[in-house]
Amino acid sequence: MTNRAKRLDPRMSGPVTETLGTKLRRLVVGQEEAIQKILDLYQMYVTGMTSPGRPIGNLLFLGPTGSGKTRVVEATAESLFGDATSVVKVNCAEFQHSHEIAKLIGSPPGYLGHRETRPFLSQEALDRSHTEKLKLTLVLFDEIEKASDALWNLLLGILDKATLTLGDGRQVDFSKCLIFMTSNLGAAEMQNLVRPRWGFTSASSHDGLRAEVTEKLSAVGTAAARKKFSPEFVNRLDAMVVFRALGETELREIAEIELRHVQERIRRSGATPFVFRLTEAAFEQVLAEGTDPRYGARHLRRAIDRLLVQPISNLLATEQVRRGDWVRVDADPESREIFFLRVGPPGPEAVTEMPAAGSLTRRFPEVVKSRAA
Repeated sequence: MTNRAKRLDPRMSGPVTETLGTKLRRLVVGQEEAIQKILDLYQMYVTGMTSPGRPIGNLLFLGPTGSGKTRVVEATAESLFGDATSVVKVNCAEFQHSHEIAKLIGSPPGYLGHRETRPFLSQEALDRSHTEKLKLTLVLFDEIEKASDALWNLLLGILDKATLTLGDGRQVDFSKCLIFMTSNLGAAEMQNLVRPRWGFTSASSHDGLRAEVTEKLSAVGTAAARKKFSPEFVNRLDAMVVFRALGETELREIAEIELRHVQERIRRSGATPFVFRLTEAAFEQVLAEGTDPRYGARHLRRAIDRLLVQPISNLLATEQVRRGDWVRVDADPESREIFFLRVGPPGPEAVTEMPAAGSLTRRFPEVVKSRAA
């Protein structure tokens, strides 16, 4: 009896990586390539297949401002550790001069302030996020193009050998680190490409237009990075990912995510948790005021803060809402002004019916409509 060969599927992911992918896709919209690169590297780490003597992965994120480069890193931290701030973040704009590198690695012995200068990239700082089950660190070098050549030279050793020598001679091990770098290189050219024509094309032509813009963004970003960085630097990267510009569909999904975050902030605000819902008119008004192709999702978050978060803080401060209230957020069709209505009186039943933040939608529940009537 002969054994029949079975064809294997190397595209399948393990359950741990699948769980991470599910969490990331709930938090990040429209950047599937970046998510997949992270999942591929994480799968190699989980199975012990990462290259010895190197970081788990070195990723350079390029793309227009507000496309979510930093957000992807924070979402990865939130998905893995439950805290978006569990990232060792280096703001490269603070290291534009070579002498400022001492803040990262400490001053060498004999220099003034040697004992007072604590290195930012110490082993203790890298291991702070480690848990018993997950010994992994996310390191972010934000806006890497603004750093001095001295920081780039430090990075060459980190990206290649996963080691960094501090000012006092101690060695820092980066072999359990997933290293991210972000850059706005080519942003000026990218902004000229980001001009979505929403509502004026068919679905097929719209998709074709988006694909064409994404391809051009990728070419612009990659060319700008290769022009700025040395071949030694580029050769140490596992991938350069150019983020796509966010269109109307992505911004709608991001708006839903941000609204859930606002609801969660209300729930954590203290003794006055209440539930708010946006009508379709209010949601469209927020989206209209928060949409600007030049600034991406950041402009949308600012609009939500201005139109919803700040007024809600006034409602809380003046005690116009009470525990368990249902609040409807609507928009006047003529003036387009956003206004708030308390449509459900407080009471035990309101608190019981208060849904989790994940179930927030912009459609107002029927139970609340019946109360308003």
